[in-house]
Amino acid sequence: MLIDTKLRNLKPQDKLYKVNDRDGLYVAVTPAGTISFRYNYSVNGRQETLTIGRYGKRGVTLSEARERLSEAKKMIAAGKSPAKEKARDKKRVKNAETFGAWASKWLRGYQMADSTRDMRKSVYERELKKQFGNKKLTEITHEDLRALTDAIVERGAPATAVHVREVVLQVYRWAIERGQNVENPAEMVRPSTIARFEPRDRALTPAEIGLMYRYMDRVGTSPQYRAAIKLLLLTMVRKSVRRQLTCPVRRQLS
Repeated sequence: MLIDTKLRNLKPQDKLYKVNDRDGLYVAVTPAGTISFRYNYSVNGRQETLTIGRYGKRGVTLSEARERLSEAKKMIAAGKSPAKEKARDKKRVKNAETFGAWASKWLRGYQMADSTRDMRKSVYERELKKQFGNKKLTEITHEDLRALTDAIVERGAPATAVHVREVVLQVYRWAIERGQNVENPAEMVRPSTIARFEPRDRALTPAEIGLMYRYMDRVGTSPQYRAAIKLLLLTMVRKSVRRQLTCPVRRQLS
């Protein structure tokens, strides 16, 4: 049976050789010094070999190899080929669309106000496209997102950092709802851990509103635009709500 000390001390030879572990698991040592976990099995009358993974710091540990062997045996018992399933998974990852492709689909298909769409598209183009655009969804981790938002906050743009997290959150949700089996990295990066904002208690005084009214009469814009600005000053209604209120009037006038 293998232990880590024995694995670390394995030396390459002129030809590939094998060292057994247990339950059929073994390692193959190549002349180049590569050590990989393997398992030989029979499924549906065929002899196959599953390469579980390479041993080492950036590879598979001994305990992980044994766990994956257990999973492989369950598949074999169900009449499935672990080697073929592994190849299919690699192909799915290779052919998977990038974050940028999913972001484009989300920006086109998700229902939102035009102004919101423009703002989120701008955030993607400026902050996310270069960093994540060409990466697959499975490649982006919450650590990657955290590092990006921290860098944005560091340069003095905390609100932008929160918007970046929101765009990532929504793009992943869009993809997951359409069958992508991935984890959403934004779920582990809460907005409150990116930045905190003080509530805005400041309000315009009647004198300031009056001053704004007088200056609006001097601005060289259409009467409709000045009337809309004055309505906002008086009611502080959201722009989207104002559009809904004015659309029926526009239709009647047309």
